[in-house]
Amino acid sequence: MTTLESLSGAELEGMRDRFEANPANRLAMNAVTSSGINPVAHNYDRARTLQRRFSVTVDNGKVTNQNRSGRCWLFSSLNVARFVAKQNLNIDQFEFSQNYAMYFDKLERVNYFMRDTAALVRAGEPVDSRLMRHMLGDVMGDGGQWTMAMNVYKKYGAVPKDFFPETASSKNTGEMDTQLRRLLHTAVAHMYAEPERIDEIVAQTVEAGHRMLTIHLGEPPKSFDWEWNDKDGNFHRDGEITPVEFWNKYVGSADLEGYVCLVDDPRAEHAKGKKIGIEHLGNVAGGDPTEYLNVPNQFMKDCVRRVLSEQGIPVWFGADCHPMMDRDGGAWATDLYEYDKVYDVDFDLDKEDRVRFGDSAMNHAMAFVGVDVADDGETTNRWRVENSWGEELADKGYFTMSDDWFTEYVYEVAVPKALLPAEYQAALSEPATMLPAWDPMGALA
Repeated sequence: MTTLESLSGAELEGMRDRFEANPANRLAMNAVTSSGINPVAHNYDRARTLQRRFSVTVDNGKVTNQNRSGRCWLFSSLNVARFVAKQNLNIDQFEFSQNYAMYFDKLERVNYFMRDTAALVRAGEPVDSRLMRHMLGDVMGDGGQWTMAMNVYKKYGAVPKDFFPETASSKNTGEMDTQLRRLLHTAVAHMYAEPERIDEIVAQTVEAGHRMLTIHLGEPPKSFDWEWNDKDGNFHRDGEITPVEFWNKYVGSADLEGYVCLVDDPRAEHAKGKKIGIEHLGNVAGGDPTEYLNVPNQFMKDCVRRVLSEQGIPVWFGADCHPMMDRDGGAWATDLYEYDKVYDVDFDLDKEDRVRFGDSAMNHAMAFVGVDVADDGETTNRWRVENSWGEELADKGYFTMSDDWFTEYVYEVAVPKALLPAEYQAALSEPATMLPAWDPMGALA
């Protein structure tokens, strides 16, 4: 076993002396201990030049608020859908029930997890294997992907928020998720202890999950009476309609279910123009698999620009939202904070190394609703983003992203398949290269 070398008193004293020898260190310490790192490192010159004006803007109205939950992928996908619905209904304000979408996502995810782990237990997967430890540790979080959201809407549709409003647990999912996680951990333990009862344990656990979700989130409607006033003052009545009928009638025209997920996996061993997938990642058993087409980042930008400019519809995307973010001001730029100058440390990892060494992965989903395009019609300068953190932040909840930040920290976009050239269209019919469940490209928004 390798013996690790201890930090010696002489080394510590030397570091103290060198720290004291540079007056900039004490100045930085005084400022950061009083105000925190971000106000001190904030790049004033960059912040004031990151304008909130865009040559193309898609107005989606008042932003939504996911509160203390990780439902950003559902909120952002429904924000794209509500834009379509508002056009079809001829109304200014509308919001889908995110609680309804989460209810069925989690119910389906209980079933998916139980059947997936049951197959592993039957196959002799050790309980302490890397795969099983990952699955047990990652189960029942709130995060997800575009394809997973579409699986829910295709099977269960969607309802206006009034018909299935938020609850205490939908707005703050922590305790509910903890109890669901305990349910699934207990079930897996019982499957290992009593393999002859696996089918019975699966059925009992799915029913228990349904019961727990209904207690926390309420009982979702099977149908509802839909009537509304449009923005011209006209009254409309659809009568009784099911959630699936509502989704198909007011969102189906956009064919969101047919969209393709493009990702920028920067690792050299994963070729561009090829599909990748993540093992054991999904929510609806029998639904569409969670797969992506790996493409250059610039191609992703071009597709988003075209959708905004030519089709006038928001675009769902996933990113690593934390680096270089001014949360209150609503801004992202790669040089928005000068941490390197405050610390005198060279943070020189590129996108590939950040992914490879665990420094960056997708963790938040939002929607592009604007872009500033240069006079050449192709070069993009900055992007307008509809977030789901409420309207108290940023520009009434809308954020501004520099183009270079898109390059470095945006990992996924969902766009119409028709935008893909022939070689990419052909690649969609090829089998995906499957990556292990713990691969960073499987990170959920």
